Amino acid sequence: MKKLIILLLFILTLSSQKIINAQNSFVPFTIHQTQLENGLNVVTVPFDSPGIVAFYIIVRVGSRNEVEKGVTGFAHFFEHMMFRGTDKYPKDKYEQVLKSIGASANANTSSDRTVYHMTGDANKLEKMFEIEADRFRYLNYSKEDFIIEAGAVKGEYTKNYANPLSRLYESIRNTAFDVHTYKHTTMGFYEDIVDMPNQYEYSLQFYKRFYKPEYCTILCVGDVTFNQIISLAEKYFGSWERGSYVADIPVEPTQNQTRYAHIKSSEVPPYLSLNYKGPAFNDTEIDLPALYLISSIYFGPNSSIYKKLVLEEKKVKSLGCYPSFSRDPELIGIYANLKDNKDLRYVLEELLAEVEAVKTKPVDITILNNAKSNIQYRTLMNMDNPTDIANILSSFISASGDPESINRYYKTLGKITPEDIINVAKKYFVNTSLTIGTITPDDIPDVTINK
Repeated sequence: MKKLIILLLFILTLSSQKIINAQNSFVPFTIHQTQLENGLNVVTVPFDSPGIVAFYIIVRVGSRNEVEKGVTGFAHFFEHMMFRGTDKYPKDKYEQVLKSIGASANANTSSDRTVYHMTGDANKLEKMFEIEADRFRYLNYSKEDFIIEAGAVKGEYTKNYANPLSRLYESIRNTAFDVHTYKHTTMGFYEDIVDMPNQYEYSLQFYKRFYKPEYCTILCVGDVTFNQIISLAEKYFGSWERGSYVADIPVEPTQNQTRYAHIKSSEVPPYLSLNYKGPAFNDTEIDLPALYLISSIYFGPNSSIYKKLVLEEKKVKSLGCYPSFSRDPELIGIYANLKDNKDLRYVLEELLAEVEAVKTKPVDITILNNAKSNIQYRTLMNMDNPTDIANILSSFISASGDPESINRYYKTLGKITPEDIINVAKKYFVNTSLTIGTITPDDIPDVTINK
C-alpha cells in the first residue's frame, strides 16, 4: 500500500522534465533537523510506520580520514570495536538489551563514513538512545580484546583478498591515487593490518579524535516526533564534549597519463574496468547527477552498448557504469565481465568508442527525460519503510552533512540538458585521467591506449 501511495505522489508531482512539489521538495516527507551546542546533528523524519523506528548514527569518518602512515584501516576496525562493550553495558549485556527491546543492530564502513544502525520498537526508543550514547561516549576495551579483534580484521582481509576482484579493486585504487587517502581501501593496506595488533595506544587516540559529536548525526525515522527526538538527544548526548581534531586530507594532484592495474588469474572470468577521475559530491552542480544519467542512458540495461555486447554478440556477461558518491573527487568506473579473454581488446575499443559518443552526440531529449524520471522513481519507490529511508538519507548525510541535500540534488538532476551531458562527459572522460583495470590469465593484457 505504501509503495502505491508513493507512486501516486510521484505521478502527481511530475512535470514535463522534473519532479517538484509545492515545497520544492523531492521527498514526500518532512525532514526536521537541528544541531546541539556540542555540534551533534539531530535529524528526525516522522513516517507512518506504527510502532517502528530506525535509529541511525552516522559518523562522517571513514578510511578517507586515515592520513597517518602505518595506521590505515582503523575506521573499519572501530566498526568492530564498537560492539565490544562498556563498563555499564559489556558486550553480552548489550546484546541482551537489544533482544529485550526487539531491536537488531549492525554497522558498516566506507571511505567517507561509518554508520551504526538499529531498527526496533519505537516504544523502546529511549533505551536505544541510552545504550548507544553509552558506547559512543564510554567505549572501553582491553588490550587483549583489541588484539583479538585485530586478528579478526586480518582474517576478514585474507578472506576478501582470495577473490581476484578484491585484489584488482585494491590495485586500482593504489594505482589511480598518488597522495589522497582514497588510495587505500576501507580495509587498509595489508602491512598496516598485519601491524594492527601493535597499535593499541593509537586505537585509543583514534577513538578520542573521531568519536565526537561534531562528526556525528543522529537520524531517527518512523513512529517518532521531532520534540521527542530532540529531548532524548539532549538527555543522553547533550553533555558529550566536543573535540578539536581535524584530519588534513591531502589533495590529489592531476593525473597526466593513462595508468594500468592488472591481476593475473584464471580463477574468475576475464574482467575489464575503465576508471576515470570524477567529481566530489555537490548537490547544486550538474557534474555528479549528469554522470548518473550517463551511466543509465549509455551503459545501463537499455543502452545500445549493453544490447550489443551482452544480448546480441554475447561477448560480455554483465556491464555497467558507477560514478562515486563521495566527499572528495573519486573514480567513475565502467566495467565489463567478459566470457572469453580473446575479446578483451574488442570490448575495450567498444567501450572507448561509446565514451567518445557520449562526448559528441547529443542525447535525445525524450530519452534524457525518461532517464531522469526512472532514477527519481526508483529512489522514491525505495523509500517505503523507516530503514530504507534512513539508508538513503545516510548516504546524503555522509556526502554533505545535510539530509536536505537529497532535495537539492534531485532538483539539480531535473535541470540537466543534453548539452550538459556532453560537457560533463568531455570534462571527465579523458584518457589522461584513466586507470584501466584487468583480470586475465595473461601476464600483460593488450589494453594499452593512446592519449
